Amino acid sequence: MPLIPEEPQIHESAQGPRATPASGRTAPTPRPVPGPRPAAPSRPGRPGPFRPAPPVQRTPRDVAAKPGPSAPAAPAASAPASATPQIQLIPASAEGALDAAEEAVDLLLDSGRAPGDVLVITTGEQHPWAAHELSFGEASYWAQHDAGDDVFYADAAVADRAGVRPVVVVAVNGGPATAAATALPLAHKRADALLIVCGDPQQINAVLGAGV
Repeated sequence: MPLIPEEPQIHESAQGPRATPASGRTAPTPRPVPGPRPAAPSRPGRPGPFRPAPPVQRTPRDVAAKPGPSAPAAPAASAPASATPQIQLIPASAEGALDAAEEAVDLLLDSGRAPGDVLVITTGEQHPWAAHELSFGEASYWAQHDAGDDVFYADAAVADRAGVRPVVVVAVNGGPATAAATALPLAHKRADALLIVCGDPQQINAVLGAGV
């Protein structure tokens, strides 16, 4: 008999807590616990359907497009810069101008310049190489110029037939008074990056100052 009253007491206690969860069911207060989801709506903005957007990485593509236009802008600026060559003056007498030009050519080649980058113009006596090659005819002589494989030597009288090269070396080694006045402005136009003039500084400055 004492066991019987104890059993209803146990059922009553069980019913008590059951009533409380029932009241909890009516009150969706535990559901607002996911109420942090209002904070989550901001998160869906980052990962949600926008997660595919980060892989798209449209911003990196835009960055790649920006360096693209900037790179062409740099070469465009370098092109006009090359229109005006640097000028180097090597003082020398008319007798030593050709030797000074030869030394300048050797230094250029030793520094890494390709032989085909260099054009040498003489105002007086022809360079021995030019005299030798012309002995085989002008056709073969200018064919070597067009090939552009080696240093090319030309007399000031025919230098206007020579094309543009990165470096032009002028040996003011005598000749008519008008030879330097004609050769130096022409050499300045033929030089793409560097013009080296070997000769009398006063004569050269007078010509370049008036002709360039």
